[in-house]
Amino acid sequence: MQEVTVVAARSRTENFPIASLLFPRPLRPHLRAVYGYCRLVDILGDEVDGDRLAALDELERELDACYDGAPTWPVMRELQPTIAAHHLKREPFERLIEANRMDQRVSEYETWDDLKWYCVHSADPVGRLVLGLLHRDDERDIVAASDDVCTGLQLVNFLQDVPRDLGLGRIYLPAEDRRRFGVLVLDAPNEPLRQLLCFEGARARRLLAGGELLRRRLGGRIGRAVGLFARGGLAALEALEAAHWDVFTQRPRPSRARLARAAVASLVS
Repeated sequence: MQEVTVVAARSRTENFPIASLLFPRPLRPHLRAVYGYCRLVDILGDEVDGDRLAALDELERELDACYDGAPTWPVMRELQPTIAAHHLKREPFERLIEANRMDQRVSEYETWDDLKWYCVHSADPVGRLVLGLLHRDDERDIVAASDDVCTGLQLVNFLQDVPRDLGLGRIYLPAEDRRRFGVLVLDAPNEPLRQLLCFEGARARRLLAGGELLRRRLGGRIGRAVGLFARGGLAALEALEAAHWDVFTQRPRPSRARLARAAVASLVS
């Protein structure tokens, strides 16, 4: 199916595959299966033509089949053995679908709490699925730190993607924060917007600090691998700062070479 080709092509441009190389080799196919599902949900919610809610409903039926039946989509056929091998909980998969349903119905969020509730569905489940693969998803402090890091990473993406999200008819900068900084224009560089992005960046940095707890508590190579996700978010924030929060000239992002160096440093440190 077309979504499999798109998922594979998209994954080459993101830092998940770099970090996943630090995981034990037997675990990597399961990481790829989970990652493929996460990307598929986003593609159905953002890019498919026609009725996206119907497409998400069909995906939910495929998810049902993963737990009690035989899925037909290639991505889901690859996911089913991973769910069985690691007894992955259903809720995180469902939350990701619900997040993309929210995207079809909600165009902006009034408060940070409102946006954070969206991240509970759109971002936090990814970390919980990774912890599920590690069989560590029942430890409260680890789960809480993972949620913080995933929400922080999602917020960094929001800051990088302001123009893209506007094109999709969405605003992921809370309205109360826009009023606080007097932001009236979101589609061109301006000082109030720069101050707002800097403010949200500081919030993301505080959330990403949970990566250090994850590194310590998980320990060893696995801890360094998971911690690298947070470091990737911090590197993206540094790229935004270096660009003076100009997200319109280009999408500020750390280079793949820099991410690769961070992966190697984590592996040998």
